[in-house]
Amino acid sequence: MTNTFLLVVLGLICLLAALYAIRTRKTLHAVIASGVISLTASIIFLLLGAPDVAMTEATIGAGLTTVVFLYALKHIGEGGDD
Repeated sequence: MTNTFLLVVLGLICLLAALYAIRTRKTLHAVIASGVISLTASIIFLLLGAPDVAMTEATIGAGLTTVVFLYALKHIGEGGDD
């Protein structure tokens, strides 16, 4: 019961972060929201009993991809935001 409730809460967090990433006008906020989506997805995978998928999602999805996006955003500057 508790595990199901936690999965629902994490799913809602993931959904809200996705909606925020779509609706925000700031690129930095969208990148951070994308990292939150990947991090919550990795926790969901861990709770569902797939630790190998959770580690891969946390490392690649939440870690590496977010860092690469932030690095690219730093080098192109804030010219893309209105």
